[in-house]
Amino acid sequence: MPSTETQQLLLAAAAAADDKKAEDIRILALDPAESGLTDYFLISNGTNERQNAAIADEIEIRLKRDFGVYPNSVEGRRQGEWILMDYVDFIVHIFSAEKRAFYGLERLRKSATSLSIADLNAELKSAIAATRAKAPKAKSQSKKASTATGRKTVAKKSPAKSARKAVSKASAPTPTSPGRSKRAAKKLSGKK
Repeated sequence: MPSTETQQLLLAAAAAADDKKAEDIRILALDPAESGLTDYFLISNGTNERQNAAIADEIEIRLKRDFGVYPNSVEGRRQGEWILMDYVDFIVHIFSAEKRAFYGLERLRKSATSLSIADLNAELKSAIAATRAKAPKAKSQSKKASTATGRKTVAKKSPAKSARKAVSKASAPTPTSPGRSKRAAKKLSGKK
């Protein structure tokens, strides 16, 4: 079963393709028994090779910026007729109209179910609601356990959160850093 993170990435990729005016965007949920390769195909086409490259660039930039995810590999970007981006859990196919009609991935994957963006969004919302419903039960059970033993539990900071804070403090601009203007550096140091 695909994770909620996979579905979020897939929706973001579809939105990025739509923002670059990709045509006929389709999401195919592949049958797990038939395909150990991936969970989804995101298929779209552009009007020319340049637009196909722009669609691929937008998908890559958006997933990198919003989720910190890079594709495992990208094929066909230079030619632009069929660009394939492998994100492991889903694969993005960006075709020219002629190549899409010729190869017909939708026809080859007959056992796959075609999903609309609205269907995937509804599925994602229900999955998130299900995980939220489970989360309060876990907290209440830990409270019961701590009151039964008579000890209070202290929440510890996650290592990732404290590492992010340390990085943000370390990367904060200082009066002498190149990111500051000379005027701002003088103000901070107290000189006029």
